[in-house]
Amino acid sequence: MLVEDIMKRNVITVESSDSIRLAMLKVDQNRIRHLPVIEDGQLVGILSDRDLRDACPSIIGETRTEDDQVMSTSVSSIMRKEVITCHPLDFVEEAALAMYDNHIGCLPVVEGDRLQGIITETDILHTLVELMGVHYPSSHIEVEVDDRIGLLADVTQIFKEAKCNVTSVLVFPGRRLNKKNLVFRVQTIDPRKIVSKIEEAGYRVVWPDEIEGSV
Repeated sequence: MLVEDIMKRNVITVESSDSIRLAMLKVDQNRIRHLPVIEDGQLVGILSDRDLRDACPSIIGETRTEDDQVMSTSVSSIMRKEVITCHPLDFVEEAALAMYDNHIGCLPVVEGDRLQGIITETDILHTLVELMGVHYPSSHIEVEVDDRIGLLADVTQIFKEAKCNVTSVLVFPGRRLNKKNLVFRVQTIDPRKIVSKIEEAGYRVVWPDEIEGSV
């Protein structure tokens, strides 16, 4: 999946010459946390709601004149100029990694310096939910296998023979040495029959860890 598939294209922005007051108004009215700053359609910086809060006058010890001066200041004075971005054709997982590594909540999407969209941690979360298939009625089955080639195909063959439709598959390092865990979302509310078949084939089912009753 590509960034362009999930990015927001109608991006709320401010010009670098706009005031802090206007930026705060846009953040509040649109209930957003990030504001790209542009000049002639080109990305030149970014603001977060925290940047704006930090720039706001304190309610203690400030005069009305000082308040007006701060709120009238252009956003160029407080924006972050070193902006981490991504391209529309980047993979979503690469964008997620960039956000994870840099501890940031969004990535403006650019081609050259032209702003094309924005992707946020909320977009990543929604995409993860959809990719995992948990928004559909389904069951979670987790199987531990040896860390060697071909076992994913072998286990999925069991689902095929049982005529059990797989919604999604995740593979990650197992909790034990030289093991992998395969996590399946399957379109069945009662997974006991397929779990029994997996165990009969010699694999360890991590979840459900206990199957009660007869199959």
